[in-house]
Parts: sequence; structure tokens; C-alpha cells
Amino acid sequence: MGSQKVSLVTDVTTRQQCMEYLLKDLRALELMMEQDLFDRGTRRMGAEQEFCFVDEHWRPAPVLMKVLEQIDDPHFTTELAVFNMEVNLDPQELKGSCLSELEQQLQTYLAKADAISSKKKAHPILVGILPSIRRSDIGLQNLTPLERYAALMDVLRQIRGSHFEFWIEGTDQLITKAESSMFESCNTSFQLHFQVWPEEFAEAYNWSQLVTGPLLAAATNSPMLLGKRLWRETRIALFQQAVDTRNTAELSRQRSQRVSFGNRWVRRSVLELYREEVSMHKLLLRPKKMEDALKTLEKGRIPPLYSLSIHSGTIYRWNRACYGISENGKPHLRIENRVLPAGPSTLDEVANAAFWLGLMLNRPPEYERLWERLDFDLAKGNFLRAARQGLGVYFSWPGLSKKIAAPELILKELLPIAREGLNQAGINREEVEHYLGILEARVKSGRTGSQWILDSFNSLKKQSSPEEAIVATTAALWKRQQTAKPVHEWETAKLTEAGNWMNRFGCIQQIMSTDLLTVNEHDLIDFLAHLMTWRNIRHLPVENEAGELVGLITSKQLVEHYSQNCNRPNIRSAKDIMIRKFIAVNPETPTAEAVALMRQHHISCLPVIREKKLLGIVTESDFVNMAAQVLQEVSDKNYRESSE
Repeated sequence: MGSQKVSLVTDVTTRQQCMEYLLKDLRALELMMEQDLFDRGTRRMGAEQEFCFVDEHWRPAPVLMKVLEQIDDPHFTTELAVFNMEVNLDPQELKGSCLSELEQQLQTYLAKADAISSKKKAHPILVGILPSIRRSDIGLQNLTPLERYAALMDVLRQIRGSHFEFWIEGTDQLITKAESSMFESCNTSFQLHFQVWPEEFAEAYNWSQLVTGPLLAAATNSPMLLGKRLWRETRIALFQQAVDTRNTAELSRQRSQRVSFGNRWVRRSVLELYREEVSMHKLLLRPKKMEDALKTLEKGRIPPLYSLSIHSGTIYRWNRACYGISENGKPHLRIENRVLPAGPSTLDEVANAAFWLGLMLNRPPEYERLWERLDFDLAKGNFLRAARQGLGVYFSWPGLSKKIAAPELILKELLPIAREGLNQAGINREEVEHYLGILEARVKSGRTGSQWILDSFNSLKKQSSPEEAIVATTAALWKRQQTAKPVHEWETAKLTEAGNWMNRFGCIQQIMSTDLLTVNEHDLIDFLAHLMTWRNIRHLPVENEAGELVGLITSKQLVEHYSQNCNRPNIRSAKDIMIRKFIAVNPETPTAEAVALMRQHHISCLPVIREKKLLGIVTESDFVNMAAQVLQEVSDKNYRESSE
């Protein structure tokens, strides 16, 4: 889809025309399979690397278009947001040194992107979801300015007809909504392609579905979003909800999501998947260049199947069927694996690739006809539990009466299969042992990318604010990626890696308190006094029934009340004494600006709000804590310089 110019399907006539071309594409595909026109004999793999740019403060850097202008390389292309980028690697035959060549390609292209982005004080970083991304980054102001992305956002919003809602629960809980599906831009992945022959597609696709759960469990790298610790691979839940266009009626009918694992095993051919997509999902976009695939085929040429490719490109199966035309002019089929996150290092990514490719190259006979051996819902459950729990999951598995722990299944059953598959394909044995050895060590240690991020964050937040811990973890993540070590050998992040005070305290969001106690405007004043005494606090935000911030109670208000108004029966509730005209800021307000406001208005606290809703509060004590750390930083620096 990314290489095609598209437009919205906005009227009945256009929709009918698009459907005509789409049906012709399906028939042409069927004829090409019947006539045995497909490329076969050489196994090829491909890969797509998505990554995020971070600035000098370890926040998303919207430099995509400027970097793309200067990079002058067709391997690089756009992503949904201007702080992301994608590089498409060259297809390779699965033989010899293909794995080390894959790693070399990744390192070369990332270095090329870094060389240009660094001039703009930005760097590529590999992670499924950037820990330091903020709510203010996830908006249409960061949508890549190309027609196809604007068209996709518009049509998804129109079909949804209401806000996109997000509810993801792990250690913490994320509940929020958005006007567009830009939350999708939080995700970056490492997508793999495996070429298959038409007659083996069904069995190969089912096998890929079955092993997706164990593969993901070993490779998670997206445990946090907006400061919340959620699923081990939060990308899965986030992507599914970010483009969920179903209304209430469709939900009640259990209509398929556009992002899904699927609903059944494939019995015969790739046509089952494509026909299901046409049957179940509304046409959203049309290619500006449409072609009658049947006439093209009659003329002895291979049709590009524009309409089918565009429609399929708006439906995001975690294992997706892909049609393409090889360099020799023959059509081919691929299975695209979309579950793997970016990172945590290129070495880890190639280890993940070796594991999946080895499995795909060696499908054991006992795993044929999976529809007879395992209920599809159990395989789907495996996948979702792996996304939630990572290596802590237990899997349902064909031939086993009891569930099996992820590490045991991977180490005893699947790694030997993958090793044999790579060896049989003629891939260098040294490479096979090197990359599968990395995955094996990761599984034995339990140190996935997600585990490293959580270990770092949980340790740092004991000695700092959550925002400071997030910045330090993100900085350490990038620094570890510059080494030649896989994630299971990384040491956890250190607080000093967050950098100078601007990185840690530059804006109010980084220092505000979010574990807040609030009261309702109708609560009794005596109750407020007890709360402030019990919790030893000097400020109480006051909300109305709609959850909007409408006032502030300070210890000063209470002292004045009890000294002047305690005998007046009409003054009983928070609304009777609260400060109604208060100064507030948004989360992105620079810290220096907030300090100036407090000094100018002689106030001791600042509520932090968005759309009248309270997000946090910053008080004088927060600034005292910040100042203490900054002064200690300056003192340590002066001491080091004097010692030198």
C-alpha cells in the first residue's frame, strides 16, 4: 500500500467500480494458480525495519521528511508519523551467509539514517513502543504529510463515527480515547517475509500461526505506553484498538477486527484469506491506477493486482498473505510475519528472524492438518497470552494433554526444529549456532527487551520520579544498542544516563505528581480538613460531577474558614470556600515558565490540566526536590573538574 497513490472510496459508484476490479483480481489470482505461473524453486526472505527518531532529550523527534529529503536511497520510506521511518531490505535467498548479511544490511541502513538525522540532533532507536512518547506526541500534527495517510485517517474516523477508545490493563491501567487512529504511530516493528509455493500455502500459513505465540513470547519489547506498564507486547493490543472501526452492532455480531490473528485455520489456499477479507471488510481506499487483471492476463502479462493489494493493505493480519512479482517477472506468494517488535538490537532482531525462518523451513509432518489437532481458538489464545505475559505464559499445544511453559516448548521442541530447518537450507552452520544461540540464551535468562525495560524502570523509579526513570531508561536503551551485545547481556539503566536536568525536568509533565487525592465540590469542609491532615497535604483539587477541575482548596482557605466562618451554616461545602479562579498549565509547559508563573502570582501550586480534566499537580516541594538534584549534579560536576 505504501508505494501506491490512493484516494478515498466515498460514493456508491466508486465502491461498485472498485469491487468489480477487486473481483477480477481475485479471479486472475485463481487462474494464475491453476496455470502454475508462480515463481518456485528458490526460497527467499525479506524484511522491513521500522524505527523511531529521538531528539537530544530522548523524546520523539519529528524529522522524517527532512531526513528522507537528504537520504537519497529508495530503501527508505515514510511511516504514519513524522517521528518514525521505515527501511525495506533487499530480498535474499535463504542460503549461505544470508543471516549475517541481513544483520549487516540492518546496521548499514541504520547508520545511514543516523548520519543524516544526527545533524538534526536526532537518532534512530529500536523499540516496539518508545517509553518516552507522550500523549501530546500522538496527534494529527505529527501525521506524515502524504495523501495516503490523510486519506486513511479520514476514512477510519468516518467509519468509526466516534472517538477511538483504548483500554489496556497490565501492572498499570491505560484508559483513554482519541479522535483519530494516530495511536497506531506509537508502534514500530521488524516485519519478516517468507516466500512459499501456492500448493503449500495453507499448511505453511497454519504453521506460522501456530508458532507465532512462542515466537512473540521470546521477543517482546513493548511493555510501556504513556508511562504505564501494560502488556509485555503492548503493540498487539494497541494496534488492534487503534484501527478498530466496529460500531456497537458490529461488536455484538462479533464482526472481525481489521487487526486480527484470524478466526479459523486455512484448509485449501491463499484464496480463502483474500475472499474472507473481501467478504468481511468494507472497501476504504482505491488505487488511482486501476487495471483489469483478467485482460492483462489474457495478453500474456502478469497483473500487479492493484485493487487486491490496496484492500489487503488496509487489513492487518498478524500473519498476512502477500502477493508480488519477482525480478524474473513471475508472480509469487509470501507470508508476512508482523508480530515482532523493533529491537532491542539488530543482533536480537536477526536472532528472532533465524528462529522464525528456521521454523518455516522445517514444518514437521506431525504438524500437518492442524485443524484436526488443535482448536483454532487455542492457538489464538496462545498468541494473546504471549503478548500479555511474554515468557511467563503456558501454551496449549498439539499432542499435549497439559499446557506447556513457554521456555520449555521453545528450548526442547521448537529450537531443534528451527536449527534443522536452517541447516537443511544450506545456511552456514556457524551462523545458525550464533543467532539461535542468542535466542536460546535470552529464553534461558528470561531477559527479553520488555524485561530489561521493566527492570530498568522499576529500579529507577524507586530513586526518582516516573518521568525521570522513563527518560533514563530510554537513553540507556539507545546507548546499549550502540554496543555489539544482545539484550540478555545488557546491564540495567542508570539514573545518570538521563543526561542533564533539561532531559529530566524540562517540562512540567516530568516533575508533576499524578497520584492525586481530589474531592467533589459538594464534599463537607470538615471532611476536607480531615483528608488534608490524614494525608499531610496542603492542596486539594476540587472536581465537579463531570470530573472537571473547578477549584482548589489550600490549607490557607481552611484556616480562614475556621477562624472566620465556622458559625455560618450556609458555608458547608468545598464549593463555598474553594478558589475558583486558579492558574493552571498543560503538561508540556516548560518548567522555567511554570516557576515564573508561580512567582508572578505568589502561588504555591499549579494544577496540570487538559480539556478541563486534572492530569497532575506541581507544588513548591516538587521544585525543591528538583533543585536539590540539580544542585547535587552541579556539585558533582565541579568536584570532578577540580579533581582532574
